[in-house]
Amino acid sequence: MSRFAEQLDDRVLCLDGAMGTAVHACDLSIDEDYLGRENCPEILIQSRPELIQSIHESFLRAGADAVETDTFGANRLVLAEFDLADKTREINVEAARIARAACEKFATAGRPRFVIGAMGPGTKLLTLGNTTWHDMLESYREQVLGLIDGGVDALLIETAQDLLQIKCALGACLEALDAKGKTTDDVPIMVQVTIETTGTMLLGTEISAAAIALSSYPIMSLGLNCATGPTEMTEHVQWLGRHWQGRISVQPNAGLPVLVEGRTEYPLKPGPFAELMKRFVVECGVNIVGGCCG
Repeated sequence: MSRFAEQLDDRVLCLDGAMGTAVHACDLSIDEDYLGRENCPEILIQSRPELIQSIHESFLRAGADAVETDTFGANRLVLAEFDLADKTREINVEAARIARAACEKFATAGRPRFVIGAMGPGTKLLTLGNTTWHDMLESYREQVLGLIDGGVDALLIETAQDLLQIKCALGACLEALDAKGKTTDDVPIMVQVTIETTGTMLLGTEISAAAIALSSYPIMSLGLNCATGPTEMTEHVQWLGRHWQGRISVQPNAGLPVLVEGRTEYPLKPGPFAELMKRFVVECGVNIVGGCCG
């Protein structure tokens, strides 16, 4: 069993908050920082590595046990949209090493800190025919190989909107682990789906159907993140608490987003957010908590 998984036998682990909103809060130049690639935070891994490390460190300083790599969109299919497909593996390796450097500054013998390889849903849905299984599999496989080479402690398929995409990403994780002579005991896999305000995933799948479809896969945890705040997630987290046999993770937004003078803001303050997360732990048996947008 991995050191990361072992920690969950004794305590609830706290993941970080959202890399995306943390980056957007910075005053960055599209030309100098994003190198002309607007809306591609992954390029900051190469152009501003010290900035990304400082964001990781801010979460660790606040008490996070683990940080997610800045690789939400760092698979080949997404990076191709920014003419960066050939740098897929390189970006993932560097992202994991940056996160590791931050964790090493805060880790102690009694409290290790962990690096979680973040894998987002991308911009193409298999169920809608936006890409092929083969292309998505290879896209994720290359990403995972980079994350493993960079030394992540676990892999996280997050903000998942399409069951086929999850299964394809899981297949890529397992192939990459096998290619490296590793198993899910060495590098666990976590999955987090996104349930919209409609009560289902984007393509209509309920949490119960997602859990049943994924129950035969060797995943360490199943959970929810993004789209809504903890209040809107309550029913789905409660279902997982009653029915899911494995570990559960929850990373909500800081409430439902609102527009304020043209800016997107998240209204839920830290105190009320923490209280709601505590309830998930106590009442639903949640093992891993953290934040998403906000």
